[in-house]
Amino acid sequence: MNINMNFYGFINRQILILILLTLAIGPLYIYMSWFYTLDISIPLIWFGVVILLSAYGCKLRRDYTKGNLSLQEKDEWFIKARVFLYTIFSMWTLMFLISIESSIIELHYIAIATQLGAAIISATLLVSQKKLSTFTLISLMIPLVVYFLIVGGLYAYLLAFFSVILCVVLIYAANNTNKYLQQNRFQAFHDYLTQLGNRHFFMELLEDTIQTQMKTQEYTSLMLVDLDNFKIVNDSLGHDIGDELLIEVADRIYELSSKNNSYVARLGGDEFCILSASYDSFEKCVQESEQFSKHLLKAVKEIYVIKEYELYISASIGITIIDNLHDDANIFLKEADIAMYEAKIHGKDGIMVFNQELADEIKKKLEIERLLHFALEKEEVHLVYQPQLNVLGKVIGCEVLLRWQNNLLGKVSPEHFIPVSESNGLIIEIGDYVLENSFKTLREWYDAGIILEQFSVNISIRQFFHPGFVKQVKALIHQYLNDTLCSKLIFEITETSVADSIDELIAIMLELKKLGIRFSMDDFGTGYSSLSYLKRLPLDELKIDKSFLANFDEVNDKKMIKTILSIAEILNLTVVAEGVESKEQQEFLAANGCDVLQGFYFSKPILKEEFIKFIS
Repeated sequence: MNINMNFYGFINRQILILILLTLAIGPLYIYMSWFYTLDISIPLIWFGVVILLSAYGCKLRRDYTKGNLSLQEKDEWFIKARVFLYTIFSMWTLMFLISIESSIIELHYIAIATQLGAAIISATLLVSQKKLSTFTLISLMIPLVVYFLIVGGLYAYLLAFFSVILCVVLIYAANNTNKYLQQNRFQAFHDYLTQLGNRHFFMELLEDTIQTQMKTQEYTSLMLVDLDNFKIVNDSLGHDIGDELLIEVADRIYELSSKNNSYVARLGGDEFCILSASYDSFEKCVQESEQFSKHLLKAVKEIYVIKEYELYISASIGITIIDNLHDDANIFLKEADIAMYEAKIHGKDGIMVFNQELADEIKKKLEIERLLHFALEKEEVHLVYQPQLNVLGKVIGCEVLLRWQNNLLGKVSPEHFIPVSESNGLIIEIGDYVLENSFKTLREWYDAGIILEQFSVNISIRQFFHPGFVKQVKALIHQYLNDTLCSKLIFEITETSVADSIDELIAIMLELKKLGIRFSMDDFGTGYSSLSYLKRLPLDELKIDKSFLANFDEVNDKKMIKTILSIAEILNLTVVAEGVESKEQQEFLAANGCDVLQGFYFSKPILKEEFIKFIS
């Protein structure tokens, strides 16, 4: 199947030019034939042939320009176009053969001039088709050479010789031009590094596939493949190693795709797109695409040996099914991109199939992101405080939590808007708001005689690593707190963020600990931290994630809680259990040495004024 999309348009323009030339030269040739022979029968026949051929050429152009042709239909159209082009030039050869039968020498001159013109025109117009151009040129020039040889005489033999030379030159020029066009066409539709199709190639292929699917009612899958952490290879080993890795990845994807009758292209960077074969049912298409994607992930993850390096890399794949719901190629590509992005969010090295539920979720995230930009300005966010109690039931502290109430969205859970704010950078501005208002509240309570043992504030790891964070904390401490209040502060960081830049993390923590601030590892047991991290980090507290208490009746979760408590005891860390919702949970935690309890069993997160009443 011919996939060079602009090629069809090029042939279509050639047809138009040839029709115009035929309509211009044909009648003139017919008139000259009649003028010298005064026989109207042959000119009328030629006039009919010219009109019929031109009409057929116009029909071919109309079939193409009306659009909505599939690739297969375009290939079928191309075969008809080739036949038309060859028929046009064959007509001039036939006219030449008939004309030289005449005894009128002037008509011979006209036939020779026309035949030479046809040869030059064919060499010019048919350069995009090497075989057709060569065959047509030879077909046009052989009758001319034979004619000169039959005429005989020195001048005729010279003309035959020069005709052969002209034919060779025209073929050589046409072939060189064809080679140049092929190179340009290849560069326009292929990626220079991997030699795969590029974005331009893939988008036109996708648009043609969509048109086909709308007619056949079949299903095709679009798979977007993005390499995981490829930037690390480029940054650590250099772009030359990264390019070599991309080439090998592209070879593996191409080899597997070819066996599966699929097309593959490199969209740019470390992104590849695959268009599968067609299937009769939606379910079959999804099933085959997922199966193919699993094989692809396995192939991509095999070890790469590049120079002296052994490299390992994984990929995330987003899949969308091309159906007849809409005909915009960009929409399908966007759907695959959404699915791929979700695969990365869910841990990378995975597969995600686009569906309406996923689309609604993304739409909701975009709406959250849009409205979150104005949340601080419109004073839609506020702080609440959840009490923390010791095993005797005395309030010893609280955790500061952020809440957002929007006019359009209503109450938005932090589980939804905090990840969005971290991805778009708004977490820095929001984090500044939380820090300043938390410090201000702690000071207000201290001045009012409310003395707490600890005051926990959640710190995003992106905010933690933001330039100037330590300087900002020092400035706020100078403005609102004293040494006594600094000793009450606990900054909570999540376990899942610990593995990133641990040395830099430790350095910042140690600098803040000089101010008296303590540190807690939040959501412990749900991330990827090893015991070596716990040993290295200057922590003061662990928080058992509420998910362990949510399945409290399960024996394994109770064992896990006891294990965490044992680890904390060995490392001399205070333990806070969040998500306590029953007396049974409270008693179990107290009996096994948990230091601090927090949860709805005691109190939900409450406003500042309500917290004061709760303590009273």
